[in-house]
Amino acid sequence: MILTLRKGMWFATAFSGLLLWASWPVSPFTFLIFIAWIPLLWVETKVSSTKKFLLHVYTAMFIWNVTTTWWIWYATIPGAICAFLANSLLMCIPWLIYKKVKKRLGQNKGYIALIAFWMAFEFFHLQDWGLSWPWLTLGNVFAVRTEWIQWYEITGTSGGTLWILVTNILIFHTLKIYYNQGRSPLYIRMLALVGLTIVLPLLFSHFLKSQSKERYTETAIVVVQPNIDPYEKISTGTFEAQLHRLIAESEKKMDDITSFVIWPETALYMPNGISETEMKKNFFLNPLWSFLQRHPQISLLTGIESYRLFDSPTSYSVNIDGYHVESYNAAVLLDSAGPSAFYHKSILVPGAETLPWFLKFMRKWFEKFGGATAGYAKQKERSVLQEKHGFHIAPAICYESIYGPFIRQYIRNGANLICIITNDGWWKNTPGHKQHMHYARLRAIENRRWIARSANTGISCFINEAGQIVNYKPYNTAGALRERVKLLTGKTFYVRYGDVLSKAMIVLAALLLNLFFLKKSKLKTDRI
Repeated sequence: MILTLRKGMWFATAFSGLLLWASWPVSPFTFLIFIAWIPLLWVETKVSSTKKFLLHVYTAMFIWNVTTTWWIWYATIPGAICAFLANSLLMCIPWLIYKKVKKRLGQNKGYIALIAFWMAFEFFHLQDWGLSWPWLTLGNVFAVRTEWIQWYEITGTSGGTLWILVTNILIFHTLKIYYNQGRSPLYIRMLALVGLTIVLPLLFSHFLKSQSKERYTETAIVVVQPNIDPYEKISTGTFEAQLHRLIAESEKKMDDITSFVIWPETALYMPNGISETEMKKNFFLNPLWSFLQRHPQISLLTGIESYRLFDSPTSYSVNIDGYHVESYNAAVLLDSAGPSAFYHKSILVPGAETLPWFLKFMRKWFEKFGGATAGYAKQKERSVLQEKHGFHIAPAICYESIYGPFIRQYIRNGANLICIITNDGWWKNTPGHKQHMHYARLRAIENRRWIARSANTGISCFINEAGQIVNYKPYNTAGALRERVKLLTGKTFYVRYGDVLSKAMIVLAALLLNLFFLKKSKLKTDRI
């Protein structure tokens, strides 16, 4: 009997992790997310030991992380291992607090603790703290079901997380009532509450989608997908051919009304970098300047691997032959007159582009497997790039586009277009590049802005303010897209006030902790 129960608990643990995977983009079974936590909630009722429960939770979270993001391995082996191990462990913290609070303060407060501490965990995981990895933020699961979550313009992804957690807990509690009481009046009431919890957000989403009537201006943009193998991109002697391919693909789609062209991340890449202050003097960039002079009406936003020299050391500089050098994964806005603005990538990929200070002891291991240890210099400000035709650009390089609060700051600062430049070829033809593209749809809804997305290879596309993909170029395909986009200027509730839900949950979590320790102190006093 005991052996059978143990096997059942481990089956439920694994099943919870697999349900999370089965619901995740780009799976068509998104609805499974509403029951994915139930097996783990059941396991908690059967395991009295906190240490044993930690093993179950960690197993479920590890299964979810590996099955959903296994493709990171192609980009960085050490980064993938760290992501799987560390992220799974971090995800256990809200569950352990839930276990403790439930035992001390009762079932209902335990449920509230699970919601509050999970949402607090996701909020802090969206901050750039060194090992930030919010890819599995629960609210991201609806990236392929944008018609369900138009209210992200109010809540951001935290609204989706709250919806998922509340629904799982209500269904689990309803099943417990049915097991103990059968089809009792309480069970019927709980069943109705579950139905309303699922249906009302869907109806509200439909209402919001049909209410968008903002005035706008419209203009033509071309995005280019050169489809260059990422390892070929960094090899010596291929820069000229790559540049000519970018120019040729651009000119195939450009016409007299095209005013803006976008090239992907590190489209301008040379082994030793490109000086930002001497771009016009760089002989290898002559084809670029000839292209812009042939089309003086356009502006070009492109990714660039660049650097600057400084007279004295900076926070990110490296001393090379007596020069203080900052290196950047950057974007530059150009026209026939030259560069007008630069943006330096602000959120770097742990393991692939930077190594947090607390992992410096693993530097040699990271270097052995191709990871980064020095990293790039970062930009702190969310400076909107002002373009001559009226584009106020929110630039996001690759990984940055999964950070809702990051993009929101640009919109607060006046951006009317989100431009994502990326290189998703590192992950090969796996779910990774598809998930990455779909997450951009959430940014469109949160901010009610069009998105122009240029991938070296991956999925280049346009996304409208409702999160719908308007036009796209599939993986492993070279070409360009032209689309007339809306330049919107309104500010959503989320843009104006930020992630109100998560901040409220942090306050609630603090109150619960205070109550927990007061109760613990009282019990100690009573024993004395």
